[in-house]
Amino acid sequence: MSSFDEADAFDAAVPLSQRAMAGARAPYLDDLNPAQRKAVETLDGPVLMLAGAGTGKTKALTARIAHLMMTGRARPNEVLAVTFTNKAAREMKDRVGRLLGQTVEGMPWLGTFHAICVKLLRRHAELVGLKSNFTILDTDDQIRLMKQLILAENIDEKRWPARQLAGLIDGWKNRAWTPGNVPASEAAAFNNRGTELYDFYQQRLKTLNAVDFGDLLLHVVTIFQTHNDVLEQYQRWFKYILVDEYQDTNVAQYMWLRLLAQGHRNICCVGDDDQSIYGWRGAEVGNILRFEKDFEGAHVVRLEQNYRSTPHILAAASGVIDANQGRLGKSLWTAEESGEKVRLIGHWDGEEEARWIGEDVESLQRGTRGLDPMSLDDIAILVRASHQMRAFEDRFLTIGLPYRVIGGPRFYERMEIRDAMAYFRLAVSPDDDLAFERVVNTPKRGLGDKAQKNIQLAARENGANLVDGARILLADKGLGGKGAVELRRLIDNIERWHELIRPVVMDDEDAVIDDGTSVQTRISHIELAEQILEESGYVAHWQNDKTPEGPGRLENLKELVKALEQFENLQGFLEHVSLIMDNESNSSGAKVSIMTLHGAKGLEFPAVFLPGWEDGLFPSQRSMDESGLKGLEEERRLAYVGITRAERLATISFAANRRVYGQWQSAMPSRFIDELPTKHVEVLTPPGLYGGGYGAAGMAAQASPSISMGSKSTLHERVADANVYNSPGWKRMQARSSARPMGQPRESRNMVIDATAISAHTEGDRVFHQKFGYGTVMGIEGDKLDIAFDKAGSKKVVARFVTDADSAGDVPF
Repeated sequence: MSSFDEADAFDAAVPLSQRAMAGARAPYLDDLNPAQRKAVETLDGPVLMLAGAGTGKTKALTARIAHLMMTGRARPNEVLAVTFTNKAAREMKDRVGRLLGQTVEGMPWLGTFHAICVKLLRRHAELVGLKSNFTILDTDDQIRLMKQLILAENIDEKRWPARQLAGLIDGWKNRAWTPGNVPASEAAAFNNRGTELYDFYQQRLKTLNAVDFGDLLLHVVTIFQTHNDVLEQYQRWFKYILVDEYQDTNVAQYMWLRLLAQGHRNICCVGDDDQSIYGWRGAEVGNILRFEKDFEGAHVVRLEQNYRSTPHILAAASGVIDANQGRLGKSLWTAEESGEKVRLIGHWDGEEEARWIGEDVESLQRGTRGLDPMSLDDIAILVRASHQMRAFEDRFLTIGLPYRVIGGPRFYERMEIRDAMAYFRLAVSPDDDLAFERVVNTPKRGLGDKAQKNIQLAARENGANLVDGARILLADKGLGGKGAVELRRLIDNIERWHELIRPVVMDDEDAVIDDGTSVQTRISHIELAEQILEESGYVAHWQNDKTPEGPGRLENLKELVKALEQFENLQGFLEHVSLIMDNESNSSGAKVSIMTLHGAKGLEFPAVFLPGWEDGLFPSQRSMDESGLKGLEEERRLAYVGITRAERLATISFAANRRVYGQWQSAMPSRFIDELPTKHVEVLTPPGLYGGGYGAAGMAAQASPSISMGSKSTLHERVADANVYNSPGWKRMQARSSARPMGQPRESRNMVIDATAISAHTEGDRVFHQKFGYGTVMGIEGDKLDIAFDKAGSKKVVARFVTDADSAGDVPF
C-alpha cells in the first residue's frame, strides 16, 4: 500500500484545465519589476498593492487580471474589477486584451461602482420596493423634487435651500445611512428636519420608481445586509475582486466591497494613501489605512520604483509627505539620473508671479535655459483654487502664449463670470439685449418663459430695447405678482448703475456731494462692479448655494472684480475681454495646460509650475478650519500629488503680497515649503521680495533694511533674501501709494470744507457709513472726516452722514 502523497492530493484538487494553463508561457510577466511581479502572482487571499505615484500600478493591475485568466484561476465572468471612471474601465479592458493577445469578451463585471450596482439593482429591485425599470434622476431632477418637498412642508426655501438638503442627503448616503439609522449627532441638520425630509424624499422616489446616484450603492448594500441568500450568491460568483484607487472609496463603497469579499476573500485593492485627496466628496483615507486589520492575513506589496520623475523631484515630494502621521509609509526611488533640483522662488505679488512664470515658459519653449526645447503641451500650471487661474490667463493672453484650461472652462468662459459681465454690459449700455436676456431671470426673479416673451413682444411693438420693453410692459400692467416687483427693481437698478457710469465734470468748489463722495468720479468702476453684484442679488445667490461649487464661484467673482484694477473703466475692461477672447477662439496647436491640483491627479508633464504656495491659500484655510489636522494632512497629500506630476522640472512659487477683498495683504509662505529637503531644492533669488525672513523678523527687516538677518536656515527665508528697493514690485507699490488708489475719491482739494464747523467726532472713533460700512476716524478738517473704512479704504466724508459704530446696530455685510 502506497503512502499518502500531499503533492498528488493537491494536483487532484486542481482542475486539469487550470493545471494545463498554469504551464503556459506568460510574456506579460517578463516586463514587470520584482515588486510588480509579486503583486501579480500573489493570487490567494487579501492583497493590498500600495502603489506610489508613477510606479506602474495600472500595469500591475491589468497584468494581474490577465494572469488570473491565463492560469485558469477564474473565468472572465468570475472577476469583479471596479474603477472610479468609465475611462479607467475602458483602459483596463483594452490593456488586458493586449496582454492576452485577444479581445476581452465576457467581462460583465468590469466597470465603475455605479455601473456595476445598476446591474445588480435591476436584478433585485423588488427587494427595496422598486421595479426593474426604475429611472435614475440627474442632479436637476433631484433638486426639483427636493424643492417640492420643502414647499410642501412650508419651509422657507431661501433660508433652507434645496441644494443644501441635496448635499446633506448625498453625504448620508455616502456613509451608507438610511433615514432610520442617521446618528443622533446628525439629527439636528437642516433645522432639525433633515432626517424627516430624507425619509419623505426616499418615499417619493419609490412612488416615482426612481433612484439617485447615491441610492445605487445604498440600495445594493441594504439588499446584501438584509438578504443573505442574495449576498451568498454573489460571494460564490465573484472568485476574485480587484479595486482601483482604493484610497478614494467612501463608506458605502467600502461596505459593499467588504460584504462581497467575505466569500472567497480574494480581494486585491490598489491605491496610494498619500494620494487620497477627495475627502470633501466623501472619500475615507481610513479605508486603505486599516486594510490589514479589516482583512486578516493580508499581503501588503509596496510598489516603490518610480518610472516618471527624477530623484530630486521624488525626494522633494517624499520630504513633504513624511510630515503626515496618517500614512502606511513607503520610499519612492528611481533609476533615472538626478536631473534638475526642484526650483523655489518667491515674488513680491501675484502679478510678478504670473509674469515670471510666463517668461519662464517661453524660455523653456525656446530651449534657452540649458534644457532641450519643450513643447507647450509638455508644460502645466497646477493651482490650488480655480480663481488663481485668472492671473495666468490674463498674462498669457497679453503675451500671446496659447493655453488650455483642463477640467473646466477658461476663466472668462465660466458661467458666473459671463453672468457678472452681462450685468456690467447692461450698466455700460442698457441697449444690450443679449445681456438682458442672460440675466433677467438670473438669479430667479419669477420671470418664466411667458413673461420674457411678453417683454420681447412689448419691445418689438414699440421699437425699443428690452429694458424699455420691460418698462412699457410694467406701465401697461402686463405683468403682476412677484415677477413685476422683481422686474421693476432690476430695471431701476440698471438705470441707476448706468447713471453712475456717466462722467460728470464740475468745478472743484462744486465737486462734493452730500455723502462726501467726489462728484468727478461719482463711484469708481471697481466699487460699482461690487455694488452691481450685490444689488442684483447675484452674490447672495451663490452665498446661498450649498453645493461644493458655490464657494469657488464666489472666489471667481472676487477675482473678476480684482481684474478691474488694471483698467480705467468698465467699458475698457469689457472691450479688453472681448478682444482677447476673440483672438484666442481660433487658436490651435500646442498649449500650456492650466488646471487645479485635484484635476491633475493621474496626469504627468515634463515641466510643472506650482504657484500660490502660501498659508491660507495652500494649505487651504477653509480645509483646516473645517477638518483640522485631517484637513491639513489632506492638503499635504495634495502637495505630494502636485510635485509628483512633474517628470523633469518642478517649480514652486509664492507671493509676499496678494489682493484679498480688494485690499493688499501680506502672505505667509506655505508651511509645506520648509518641509522640502534643502539639498534637493534650488532657491532662486530674483529681486522682488523684502529682505529677511517672514513673521516678526521679516517685518523688522522691512522696517529697517539695514538689519542683517544672518544665516538663513529655512528655504523661504533664503528665497526672501533680496533687495526690496530694486524690485519691480516695490516700485509698483510706491507708484500705487503716490497715485490716487482706484476706488477712492479725489484728493481733498476737490472737497468743499466748512472750516468753521466743529465735529462731534474725535480721531480714533469707530463710525458707520450707510454705503461704505464701518471705519475709523483718522483725521478731521472742519465738517469733513478722513476715515479708513474696513472694506472700502480711506475716504473723506461729510460728518453728518456717519454715525457712531455702537449705534449702527446689526448691519448686513
